[in-house]
Amino acid sequence: MSFDGDSMKRAGSIFGLAGAALAVVAASGCDGTPASGTAAESVSETTTEPAAPTDAAVGAASETDDSADQSAPAAPDAGFAAGGLRDLNGVWRAMGRANFDLEAHHARHALQLVEGPMGPLPDKRVVALGAVGAVPAGPGVVVGDEIPYTAEARQIRDENRANWIDRDPEIKCYLPGVPRANYMSHPFQILQNSDQTLFVYEYANAVRNINLVDPGEAPIESWMGQSYGRWEGDAFVIEVTAQNGQTWLDRAGNFTTPNLKVTERLTKIDDSHIRYVATLEDPSIYTRPWRIEMILYRMMEADGSLQEFNCVEFVEELMYGHLRKERVQ
Repeated sequence: MSFDGDSMKRAGSIFGLAGAALAVVAASGCDGTPASGTAAESVSETTTEPAAPTDAAVGAASETDDSADQSAPAAPDAGFAAGGLRDLNGVWRAMGRANFDLEAHHARHALQLVEGPMGPLPDKRVVALGAVGAVPAGPGVVVGDEIPYTAEARQIRDENRANWIDRDPEIKCYLPGVPRANYMSHPFQILQNSDQTLFVYEYANAVRNINLVDPGEAPIESWMGQSYGRWEGDAFVIEVTAQNGQTWLDRAGNFTTPNLKVTERLTKIDDSHIRYVATLEDPSIYTRPWRIEMILYRMMEADGSLQEFNCVEFVEELMYGHLRKERVQ
């Protein structure tokens, strides 16, 4: 399934900057100049009908072994192909508990705990949430089970975990960064054709433009970093650099620095599933590269689409309520 200009404009209509980016893609060619027709026409122009085979070609094909697989593997740089394994268009979401904790973990009272007389108990700031504020158990998505922190970095992670309610950037609606954006409870949409690839996230209206030509060094660090994508066989590989180091990987205190490099591999298994693998490299806090693996599921509902979750307004009281002349009780 490929996308046309109208569908991209509808998908982007509720996403602020993301919507503007989608509108530009829908109305322009790959070089940013106005296209001669719609985006759908632009895509169709790149996927013309193949010429009929010649008699010589038919004769040559008949000489091959009929039992052999006649389909040749796609070249690494063949690019997007609508309707096949290279077509990632759709609304996707992870179904696990990775955003609570990438590593395997048991269920516990809350994300913010204090030591009680018989063991950990919910902090007074979250105790009223009861079971809603509890952490569900998760098997983990880290290959090898444990994130290979240096001793100093592990201490920072443990301090982050102990002070989650004050430190997790998700609480203040900051952009989640990569890879966290892909396994939050909110879905995201991939919009793709032969010239453009966009990741649009429900959470905080985040958006990623995947450069299909190496853009070189990023001019500035940012929350979502710079993404450069290419095809390796039927895997879409994205290198993400220049993140600002203020994002976390989950709600368990696992953190990042500006030195982080993330290499994502998205491999479509079938029309409903993508295998997602991300390798993380940062010698300043990890003793070696490590990776996470999970499955992304296509939203199959008839009304399966991104909804608006502009959480900035939801945290205004948390962040700026102290400036009121009279505090809300």
